[in-house]
Amino acid sequence: MKRILLLASLTLVVFSWSCSRVPITNRRQFNLLPESELMAMSLTEYKKVLNSSQLVPDADPNTAMVKRIGGKISAAITNYLNTHKNAKRVRGFKWEFNLIKDDKTVNAWCMPGGKVCVYTGLLPVSKDENGLAVVMGHEVAHAIARHGNERMSQQISLQLGGTALSVAMSQQPEKTQQIFNQCYGVGTTLGALAYSRKHETEADKLGLVFMALAGYDPETAVGFWERMAASSSGAPPQFLSTHPSSQTRIKDIKAFMPTAKKYYKPAGK
Repeated sequence: MKRILLLASLTLVVFSWSCSRVPITNRRQFNLLPESELMAMSLTEYKKVLNSSQLVPDADPNTAMVKRIGGKISAAITNYLNTHKNAKRVRGFKWEFNLIKDDKTVNAWCMPGGKVCVYTGLLPVSKDENGLAVVMGHEVAHAIARHGNERMSQQISLQLGGTALSVAMSQQPEKTQQIFNQCYGVGTTLGALAYSRKHETEADKLGLVFMALAGYDPETAVGFWERMAASSSGAPPQFLSTHPSSQTRIKDIKAFMPTAKKYYKPAGK
């Protein structure tokens, strides 16, 4: 009985320690894994992608736009989190923003640690800087909200009995890597099938706030998602594969818009 009580007490302590709240939405989440270890794992995959991809040169106007948007959004997020005493959310982040030449891939992603890639196939849909800010704000939101950690914590608890990540990597490296790949969507296209619809909806809301904080009008998100829906006749592109339906998404975005607008201050004002 004493052992049972001790185990229950330890479980409660671990649960309390590992529970946190997502910024802005204030949703309670359960993350067991150290972000530093996930950053190390994701950095390995990130380098693989860069080594196997054709990056658009920095001198290209589109690359400059990606980096400009990324710089504004990351700075705005960092300032917001510091102001609200939640700087740990970006602790260890070393932001990087890349444009990958792949006109067939309508996608973008952000890995733990602030590693962001946009594919050129997304540019015709985003159309302009505001449209691209919608996507980049959304993808960065996944990293800030630690959605990957949340999903991987759940899967390790279910499949490996809650083993510590370092132990899992040493004892069951293939299984752990498989779980990581599934949770972060690492595969033929990084970022595909990575998150649940709950996480996607939350990333939509956070993304609107992040782009607003960076000086981009969140109202433009509605037009972007309408264009995305129109461009995905038949099977949805990988970027939309686990997202809510277009009608549901646009309805939810419109409902959240008054909240997002509170964070919006146009440049120069």
